[in-house]
Amino acid sequence: MNAYKENQDVIHRIDPESSEENSIRFDELVNLLEAGSDADVKLHLENFHHSDLADAFGLLPRNLRSRLLESFKDDLDPDLLFELEDHLRHEITDNLSAQEVAEVITEMDSDEAVQVLEDMDPEDRIEILDQVPEEEREDIKTGLAYPEDSAGRRMQTELVSVGKDWDVGKTIDYLREEEDLPEEFLDVFVIDAEGKPIGVISLSRILRSPRPTLMREICDETQVIVPAEMMQEEVALLFEKYDLTTAGVVDQNGKLLGMITVDDVMEVAREEFEEDILRLGGVGEETVDDSVWQSSTKRFTWLFVNLGTAILASLVISMFDATLEQMVALAVLMPIVASMGGNAGTQTMTITVRALATKELTTYNAFRTFRKELVVGFLNGCLFAAVTGLITFFWFRELNTAGLLGGIIAGAMIINLVVAGVAGVALPLLLERINIDPAVASGVFVTMITDVVGFFAFLGLASLVLL
Repeated sequence: MNAYKENQDVIHRIDPESSEENSIRFDELVNLLEAGSDADVKLHLENFHHSDLADAFGLLPRNLRSRLLESFKDDLDPDLLFELEDHLRHEITDNLSAQEVAEVITEMDSDEAVQVLEDMDPEDRIEILDQVPEEEREDIKTGLAYPEDSAGRRMQTELVSVGKDWDVGKTIDYLREEEDLPEEFLDVFVIDAEGKPIGVISLSRILRSPRPTLMREICDETQVIVPAEMMQEEVALLFEKYDLTTAGVVDQNGKLLGMITVDDVMEVAREEFEEDILRLGGVGEETVDDSVWQSSTKRFTWLFVNLGTAILASLVISMFDATLEQMVALAVLMPIVASMGGNAGTQTMTITVRALATKELTTYNAFRTFRKELVVGFLNGCLFAAVTGLITFFWFRELNTAGLLGGIIAGAMIINLVVAGVAGVALPLLLERINIDPAVASGVFVTMITDVVGFFAFLGLASLVLL
């Protein structure tokens, strides 16, 4: 076994110096990869926990990653492979044979093996699975049979279950003597004759109960059971709501298939957070290691959509070209209205998208939220209307129309902030209703609406009042 894998059981102290120590170890690793021997590199890897090594692997340039891979590919740690980002994991598996990948994933829990294999080409996946022992292969195929991002994909089939008529003594003897059990587990599922879960019980309660006690008498029957088809973000919400550490996963007939644990859910939460952040920025699944062409193509779509919305706003401005020619001050003030509306809309949209993701916003309270944002938009509109109106008056006080100009921008500010509040709630709700991820499309369209309304309100009022 690799030296750095043996080191994974060592307790690592976390203190203010850890970050600096990791940086020093990384610098030393870079120097060794550039000029050191393979033996020196392998010796230095003994200082790395597999999680730290995964981080270091992602920071290295491609040529040094190749050198590092050669140092540990013959005895690849499954934990290291799982900890890597998807694109880095693919880089490693592409340099391994099907037999080598099969040997690594055979040592993984079934849920980890599924995540490693699910993004591979079907042909490569089949070739690798053919090299996996039959029992592990069937567990992996069970997970792969369910939709992506579902509980069935996230579950691990390695669990401990006992019959409802077992007593505590028989259960303890089984846990001690049975060899084909997971290395680590916290809960034991109690099932009936058909394999359906009727309760779950923690190891601590088993150990503290008298041996003659029947398992069905002490198991927690209020367990949370998750259908295999349930989406993973919904599972994460259940864990948060009910403070779960484990949840059983069942098929359509209610038979126990596997379980999801809290570490799986933490990974789901991280992935969903990263995905939403990237989608709000319109960059999809881009990574820092993507090539120039890959980054450009991934960003092109939403930049193209944004160009269309910007042209639409410009067309609104062009409708009032005569008004702008007669008063240059309008061109100076115009961006203020659009900018304030865009920021206000983004604030409301962010709150709404988050509430939709956490199920805090539903059809039952949508109107109440809509009404609240309408009032908030009007209140902030009035406050900033007063501020910008006064600033405009003193800024252009040499003009005879300074008072009217201040009133125009104040009126446009109120209109745009009210519209921003409405759009920030209505657009995400509408997009979710038509099965479009609000995190993907809300931002560009909210900005479009506030720009168009802001320009139209400001220049329209100016045309009516000043000309």
